[in-house]
Amino acid sequence: MTGDATARPSGADPAAEIRGLTLGPVQGGPPVLHDARLTVPRGQVLGVVGRSGSGKSSLAYSLLGHVRPGLEVRSGTVRVAGLDPFDRADARRLRGRVVSFLGQDPASALNPALRIGTQIGEAVRLRSPARRAHEVRAQVEELLLSVRLPADRAFRRRLPRQVSGGQAQRVALALALAGRPALLVLDEPTSGLDTVLADRMRGLLAEVLSDGDRAALLVSHDPVWIASVAHEVVRLDGGRIAGAGKTDAPVPAPRSSAGFPTAGGPGPGGVPRTGSRGASRTGSGVAPRTGSGGALSVRGLDAAHGRVSVLRGISLTVPAGSCTAVVGPSGSGKTTLARCLAGLHRPVRGSVEWREDGAEGGHGAPVQLVAQDARGALNPRESVRAALMRPLGRRHSAADAAREAARLLGLVSLDADVLARRPGELSGGQRQRVALARTLAAQPRVLVCDEITSALDRETASGILAVLDSLRRTLGVTVVMVTHDLTAAAHHAERVVVLDAGRVAEAGPAVRVLTAPGHPVTRALLTHADGAVLAVPDRRR
Repeated sequence: MTGDATARPSGADPAAEIRGLTLGPVQGGPPVLHDARLTVPRGQVLGVVGRSGSGKSSLAYSLLGHVRPGLEVRSGTVRVAGLDPFDRADARRLRGRVVSFLGQDPASALNPALRIGTQIGEAVRLRSPARRAHEVRAQVEELLLSVRLPADRAFRRRLPRQVSGGQAQRVALALALAGRPALLVLDEPTSGLDTVLADRMRGLLAEVLSDGDRAALLVSHDPVWIASVAHEVVRLDGGRIAGAGKTDAPVPAPRSSAGFPTAGGPGPGGVPRTGSRGASRTGSGVAPRTGSGGALSVRGLDAAHGRVSVLRGISLTVPAGSCTAVVGPSGSGKTTLARCLAGLHRPVRGSVEWREDGAEGGHGAPVQLVAQDARGALNPRESVRAALMRPLGRRHSAADAAREAARLLGLVSLDADVLARRPGELSGGQRQRVALARTLAAQPRVLVCDEITSALDRETASGILAVLDSLRRTLGVTVVMVTHDLTAAAHHAERVVVLDAGRVAEAGPAVRVLTAPGHPVTRALLTHADGAVLAVPDRRR
């Protein structure tokens, strides 16, 4: 119960309505959301699907009265429980009490300086009648147990950095549920999790969404999950609602972010079948350019965050021109390893060394990181031209730098007209390509890609992975791909390294690791992949 019951939908009134909503750049230009119209009925789940950049997140944020920087409301109305979320007074009555938000990045919902119990307790005090300490504590414990987390004092006293990614996401869900909001807005809440945790999170959210008194708007790239929990699905295309309908229609077979159908499916125990009809025998078709010799070598790497050990004795070799995928459960140390490889995190001991025999001179930093969050990596006030010209201007004249900027955009399959735009005017896939182009401006020999497709739809992610394959062919760059997408690993990497609790659980050719896994954690990841891993191309032929 909330302290303001008058703000809740009642009777047959919908939980939320959007009528003729158009959002566009403040400085002019085509709208990112055009004449959007939809209704979220009480007690029902409305699914929203579409490609990256189609306006899904903008539509979801409008129910909170929020537009991202650089955009404005040009026309239309939004009503949640009969109130206008863009009105300051109405927004105070709505946010948290009537409508709550859960996104793909739990870090953005949690205060890193406050303990978990304190954060949830503050939400309970703000959104419910509970005021006395024992009442608040009881509700905090109830919320933690409801999202399958410990409710003891030790867990409540942890800081966000002291829990795993999956636990942080469930803490964020507990925050969103404080006060029993009538409407949940969920924006890709499982995209940053490994296959095991994502599967568990989907099951938990299915229980939350089954509450007949709660409505939800669910944005996801997973059509199978959408169909399993939503009463109706709206499809966006280019900022417009291109279709809507019930979810009782047949659901198409899922496709991986690598763009491959899942006809082969997993074999017994979740291990993918080999030799399936139609399975690619060449994978991405990339022949690693290893003629120059050399490799990225990691030996005995230990790393820590403060006093907490994260990586223990990591050793691996990535041959020049090849692609190695690093997979593992959330919290296994993948991102820390990526940052160590790029020189952004100082290890406790061990070494990271790049050697390439006969390499041409004049190269910049040999190892560069391409981060998961392209929006956060780019200055929102800076044009694409400015973002590229800064690193290029150190080695080129202004005219040469301009030509090189256009060439780099071509390498990542973007037109030169993107140069004048700011990050807020680009789709998710375009921003990721711009971030990749800026990384290439440093002339790296190794690209360390940390979950760069996790927030993208399948088609857009497939395009990004195709760009990486093209860069390997044309530039001979070496790729270390940190990913949760096992199909991407199967079809774009020659080798796979599986991390578990900061150690290498197993490593070897993708054809072996992903078809005959020898470690329980690898088998668990494959089992929860929902048939998304196909027969692995055998590159030994």
